[in-house]
Amino acid sequence: MKKLFTLLTIATFLISSGFNENEEKGLSRVNKVQGIEVYVLSEPLRDYEVISDVGTGISTTSAVTGGLVNESIADKISSFVRKAMKENSRIDAVVYSSGKRIVGIRFKDTATPTTKGIGRVKKIGGLDAYVLAEPLQDYEVLTNKSGGIKWKSAITGGLINNSIEDDLEKMAKKVSGTGTSVDGMIYSSGKTASGFRYR
Repeated sequence: MKKLFTLLTIATFLISSGFNENEEKGLSRVNKVQGIEVYVLSEPLRDYEVISDVGTGISTTSAVTGGLVNESIADKISSFVRKAMKENSRIDAVVYSSGKRIVGIRFKDTATPTTKGIGRVKKIGGLDAYVLAEPLQDYEVLTNKSGGIKWKSAITGGLINNSIEDDLEKMAKKVSGTGTSVDGMIYSSGKTASGFRYR
């Protein structure tokens, strides 16, 4: 009987350990930009309401340089946050899902240590995309790749630019095309993403 109890205890521990590890995959701790949590292709775990909706507008940098110099994803997000805060200063965070729009949100609940700044990431090109966010699950970086030339911007003289999602799809293809099996990519700043594997 004692042996059976010990085996059940070990089995329960192993199952719960495996469950927790798998549950952390795809969860991220998001960064703040200008004091605001940013959920880029990521859904907050907390309940929220949308209180503002803003578009990107024309990129001045790209237009002035004829599409030769473009904003990084981090620059685009900073611009979005400024616009969202200008439209409604009561926002707690911003959420970017796709296209060239972002929403300002206000949380409906009180944050806990397990929900504050935590989001569930979406996939881009089959990879978990951690954009301005850090995986909760342990990982190892296997490769670093830059986004490359933005032909849409260059051809139109900077009048039409990639969305954040377009930029990330290019990065995902480059990270996946290294011949190394990766689980996801992390974008923190500039024009480079890291391919990683969960541990």
